[in-house]
Amino acid sequence: MAQSSVLLRLYLAWSARGARAFAERKLRERLAAGKEDAARLDERRGVAVRPRPDGPLIWFHAASVGESLAVLELIRRLLEEREDLTILITTGTVTSAALMADRLPDGALHQFAPLDAKPFVTAFLDHWKPDVAIWTESELWPTLVVEVDDRGIPMLMLNARMSKASHDKWRFARGMASDLLRRFDAALVQDDLTMGYLRRLGMPGERMKVLGTLKEGAAALPCDEDERSTLAADLAGRPVWLAASTHDGEERMILQAHRLATRSSPRLLLVIVPRHPERGDEIAAMLQQEGWRFTRRAAGEGPSEEASVYLADTMGELGLWYRLAPISFVGGSLVAIGGHNPFEPAALGSAILHGPYVSNFVDIYQRLAEADAARLVPSPEKLAGDVARLLSPADAAAMAAAAWGVISDGADVTDRALAMILDTLEKTEQP
Repeated sequence: MAQSSVLLRLYLAWSARGARAFAERKLRERLAAGKEDAARLDERRGVAVRPRPDGPLIWFHAASVGESLAVLELIRRLLEEREDLTILITTGTVTSAALMADRLPDGALHQFAPLDAKPFVTAFLDHWKPDVAIWTESELWPTLVVEVDDRGIPMLMLNARMSKASHDKWRFARGMASDLLRRFDAALVQDDLTMGYLRRLGMPGERMKVLGTLKEGAAALPCDEDERSTLAADLAGRPVWLAASTHDGEERMILQAHRLATRSSPRLLLVIVPRHPERGDEIAAMLQQEGWRFTRRAAGEGPSEEASVYLADTMGELGLWYRLAPISFVGGSLVAIGGHNPFEPAALGSAILHGPYVSNFVDIYQRLAEADAARLVPSPEKLAGDVARLLSPADAAAMAAAAWGVISDGADVTDRALAMILDTLEKTEQP
């Protein structure tokens, strides 16, 4: 076992003695807030509902929706390479669990991640006994990391990304961060900025490689082809643009842009897909208050000729809308969220617009901008102008083709991650 900092030793002592009561209170609070699945609450205590399959098992820990979606193609490739393999993926949100239920391939299992109390963590590890443990991005739970390391299970960090805010928080516990990071055998990081942050916090530089993001090699988002055909027929001849993964504060600016854009294209339809579909009622109330004619997908309505806005407040259908809309504004970027994944529209032939707040994907957006594959729209007026210009099919197609070229350049990311994981697994199997 690695030497532990004083802070880490104190945390681990609390995790072994006092964390369970605290964790139970948190579970009750989260359950009351609708953030836990009552039928699967024991999984958060490390209790499994199914036996561990025979043979080697690779465990991926992904915090939530974005991280879990990023590794789906990698999981599929691993199962193709090794038919004897089982993949376990853990996440911490109800939304991610629902998506995994729909999209995990045969041979892959989902369980909610245990809370970071030692009794819960040991119950989880005693049952699943993973041969390799993989953290996606950079979410570190100290008890979980230490218990995995103490059992001699190889640990990899994949698709690692660290924001300045996360780095600054860990900086005040640098000794603890160093103790945790040194336990990882290897890390594939998304960009030079993350590599610098992790090195400052104590991860040995020789264990890290800058690889780009797994989202570059991810399979295109799925969609219901019958639904796509039906909607394409309904929208035939009508100009459409998409506001994807929007957050509170963005819809109002997007609607300002839409009002301006419809002056030159009166039949223009805006499709709004909020990042959190449960905000549908709030957005619908705003649309009604501002006098917009709109229809709503959660109410079973389709886009109508009379409506200028379609509120697509459903989960898991971005693949459908990126296919249908030649122009996509990617949300979380007009407000200080940090932006969302631009590879999803790029993989599906949609021109990309975004706001100034893209700290989650700085390097990626820079590459897209250099290829004229994405455009910065810092204001409703600029957004309206670019939407109007991209209503020319040739201009939108040129941008979409450039974006496809950028993501194709990074398609070897999944191949290299796959090779590292399989090599690590094979070393565990050697006598």
